[in-house]
Amino acid sequence: MESQVRGGTRWKRFAVVMVPSVAATACIGIAMAQGALAASFSVSGQSFKVTADQLDGTGFAQYGALDEGHTLKGEKTAHPVAVSAFRTAEITNMCQSVVTPGIPGLGSVSLILRAGGGGTPVRAENLYIDVANLEADATFHNIDIGVAAKDANKGPGMKGGNEQANPYGFAQQADSATLKKVKQTAWATTAGTFKLSGLKMSLSTGVKECY
Repeated sequence: MESQVRGGTRWKRFAVVMVPSVAATACIGIAMAQGALAASFSVSGQSFKVTADQLDGTGFAQYGALDEGHTLKGEKTAHPVAVSAFRTAEITNMCQSVVTPGIPGLGSVSLILRAGGGGTPVRAENLYIDVANLEADATFHNIDIGVAAKDANKGPGMKGGNEQANPYGFAQQADSATLKKVKQTAWATTAGTFKLSGLKMSLSTGVKECY
């Protein structure tokens, strides 16, 4: 399942938690003090789906965590996630969708966001993605697997905030990572800066998702 490809490590068409991932929120050009911040919000009761033709990231690290949050009925809950962190990332042809069910008189309402097409990718710095499921073709360069989370120094560091993560738990890191044909489900994304070129957002009734 693992093979060396031009100095990197490649996995084909995987769908597991502890692998690199990418997601994006509908926030445009978020500027947050000190870059790699500690997210202080609880996650919503809705996960979202993301696709991308390609993500090119540098300074990658990943570790397991729990995201605290609530269901749509307000009940407290927690979601196991793989937090994928990049110092910098470029995302080509990104699509994000989220479906809100049970709206009186309408049923389900879908929001779809697209950006990063037309030759200008989405760009992010100090990007954190809390992912539950992922499929992609991935290549890592100079990867270390089995590092303690607190010692994964190639990425931007552990996120903190409402995230619960063991600093002595399993982590992996790499100098850079390239993911192609990305499909994923995620619970949250935070970034120091997040620039969405060619942004297009639409709302419609019914269930309409990126995949």
